[in-house]
Amino acid sequence: MGDEINMDMDLVTVVDDDGKEHLFEELDRIETDSGDRYVALIPVLDDDVEILEDDGDVLILKVLEEDGESYLIQIEDEDEFNEIGNIFEDRLIDKYESESES
Repeated sequence: MGDEINMDMDLVTVVDDDGKEHLFEELDRIETDSGDRYVALIPVLDDDVEILEDDGDVLILKVLEEDGESYLIQIEDEDEFNEIGNIFEDRLIDKYESESES
């Protein structure tokens, strides 16, 4: 796999609290009726060991706009996280089932 990157991916760089950059693929994004926006991301791994050790978890973050900049933050409220997580789960299952049927 090495340095190959699928050019069809929507890539997002996330900077953690320590200033370290992490590359993610955006799987999906949603906006709720209240105007809140969320993204579902998975890490882009280029090291064979990382790929084998990855647990495949999807990272779900809330998008905040401040002074014209977009920020991704963790969802602190458990009920909000579960609600948004369930929406993404249903959407991603539908998306990948329909792609596999094509």
